[in-house]
Amino acid sequence: MSDRRLEVDGVTKRYGETIALQEMTFDVRAGEIFGFVGSNGAGKTTTMRIALGVLAADAGEVRWDGSPVTLETRSRIGYMPEERGLYPRMKVGEQLEYLARLHGLSRADAVRATREWTGRLGVDGRMGDEVQKLSLGNQQRVQLAAALVHHPEILVLDEPFSGLDPVAVDVMSEVLKEKCADGVPVIFSSHQLELVERLCDRVGIIRAGSMVACGSVAELRGSGTEELVVEAPQAPLGWADGLRGVTVREFEAGRTVLALGDAAGDADDQAVLRAALATGPVREFARRLPSLTELFRHVVSAESAGAESAGAEAADLTDVEAAA
Repeated sequence: MSDRRLEVDGVTKRYGETIALQEMTFDVRAGEIFGFVGSNGAGKTTTMRIALGVLAADAGEVRWDGSPVTLETRSRIGYMPEERGLYPRMKVGEQLEYLARLHGLSRADAVRATREWTGRLGVDGRMGDEVQKLSLGNQQRVQLAAALVHHPEILVLDEPFSGLDPVAVDVMSEVLKEKCADGVPVIFSSHQLELVERLCDRVGIIRAGSMVACGSVAELRGSGTEELVVEAPQAPLGWADGLRGVTVREFEAGRTVLALGDAAGDADDQAVLRAALATGPVREFARRLPSLTELFRHVVSAESAGAESAGAEAADLTDVEAAA
């Protein structure tokens, strides 16, 4: 497989005194799906717009295949903005053919590609409808077709799964995996972290315009604090207080999630089990690594008050990026 990649190297963007991006650096490799996650306003869309040339960076560079991205390079990128980027009163088929021809396809190839992608994405029956008359989910399908109709070498998708029903999510997921298998680098942002965890080869988590974690899902999860899940229906609030090496992370309806101590031997899981059994029956007792959703919550919560521990975890996660 080609070693070509899209590189975002030290990109910085300021608006007056506000720093939107601070030395943003990562790459997306050929045949890889890269998940780009962060809270609203973290800098995901700004990064994508700079990669597309919609915005200019104050510093840093975006490269494709080792060379700076140019206007000609951008014509080979499939871009799907978070906001609807289609002409609302234009008919679906006419619009997709028009966009394909803008990217250099012949009329015959544009017609062929339009039929292929509307059929694949389940909107071939709406070819003669104006975009504004479609449901939000079907508009999203047409938006993806617009990003694919010119056979792009790179896919940059901003919240592509927003507003889709589960069937449409499955269809779009299969399309992205197929493009990845064809050697296309795919980067997408999403707040649906379970989907990111399932689809992506690597994930980048950004906070306040900086990359704070980057690596495979396994690497990121492995860098988090191990947890112990205890389901003891009769256990009262505070039953685990005072146990060595554990911190209560969640407690609800007899189900407790405990964060285990970092140092070996800090937490005695058998002592935890004995304490749980002292309250009554134990239905579940299992160690686990935090999910991507939980990691994201802990890392990004450093923006809010009382997030000192989340900041420490973000520092640990940055080590994964350095090793990746």
